[in-house]
Amino acid sequence: MAQVTINIDPTLETQIKDMADSLNLSISKYISSVLEEKVNSKWNPNIKQLSGSWSSFPTIDEIRENKAEDIKREEF
Repeated sequence: MAQVTINIDPTLETQIKDMADSLNLSISKYISSVLEEKVNSKWNPNIKQLSGSWSSFPTIDEIRENKAEDIKREEF
């Protein structure tokens, strides 16, 4: 496995240590998991197939034509 050296400010270091401790992970494992999540963030193909699948969802024009009466706002 590769090793990488990075420079971070002390505040970020404290936050990383605290987060790793709260998850019972080593700092290395925690940083690795965060980086992996950011780099490999792809949509599941099943989720992609859902796009546009709700045929009963109203169009933007249908949403905007709502004729409900607004309530009176409070005076300042």
